[in-house]
Amino acid sequence: MMTPFKRLHLVRTLCRSSQIGESSSYLLGSCKSYSSALSNGSEGNFRSFYPHLLRGHDGIPFAGVKSLTLRSTMAAELSIFMNNKRMATTQVKAPPQARNVVTQMAMTSPGFIYEPYAPREKILFWKRWFTRSGWIRTKNDIILELKSAYAIAKLRKKGYSKKQFYNEAANMYKEINTLIANGDKKTLRKAVTEKMFSALKNEIRQRETAWRKVYWEMVEPVVKIRTLRARLIGVDRKDMDKTFIQLTLEILAKQKFEAYDSKGSVVAGDKSKEVLVRDIWVFEKSMFHPDAYWRLCGRISPEVFSH
Repeated sequence: MMTPFKRLHLVRTLCRSSQIGESSSYLLGSCKSYSSALSNGSEGNFRSFYPHLLRGHDGIPFAGVKSLTLRSTMAAELSIFMNNKRMATTQVKAPPQARNVVTQMAMTSPGFIYEPYAPREKILFWKRWFTRSGWIRTKNDIILELKSAYAIAKLRKKGYSKKQFYNEAANMYKEINTLIANGDKKTLRKAVTEKMFSALKNEIRQRETAWRKVYWEMVEPVVKIRTLRARLIGVDRKDMDKTFIQLTLEILAKQKFEAYDSKGSVVAGDKSKEVLVRDIWVFEKSMFHPDAYWRLCGRISPEVFSH
């Protein structure tokens, strides 16, 4: 027989559970809308979920993603709890399918390049050190370099090796370009971020309307790889370790290219000749997910370097 105190505790528990059940349906709806917006990849949906960036400590921007992910995770577990009519004191774990969805959301890219790299205009020595505008420019240059140094320092704590990463980046560069040339969208999806995949898919579709087949080959090894910029993007204001890192690389490589029409005739390029190509690629990786791996999240046109 229950004591009055136990009855009161049970009533409070049931009341709280009913309130949780009402709010969980709304949260699950938000989660579904968020996932569909990412899969659609439309610019309108993207802007609706990223209307602005929230800046945090150390100049790290914050993407408004993690709070939604946490709420959606909680809603999924609470929904299972309510459907099975279990007591609030019972430990309930989401099924593998739900955990996979949560893991996928945690891996979701912020969807933008933070502070895209652009070369700084050269400034005369006397102007840099003997004018007010020169001092301001020098201060800004130092800040930019410190941001990169801070991001690399954080990455090193995760076991980052520049030599190892450059080898991986060169392999990814070759693999992604080959997949684009072959039009292998299924495999390409795993090597790039969600927004980048949408852009490449449209690029492949447009190319296939003009050329039936494309031959592409990279002459190994790459001529040069160097890091131009490193940036961190925070996804949780309360936990500075929950960040994404973006590394902007300049890749110089010799390539062979040839394009064919529907009859198999060469209409562009010449695969017997090597062409030196300069690309600026931005690679991204989650810093807080144990199974995270590098993906291509953007490309910067080398034309900006000629201006």
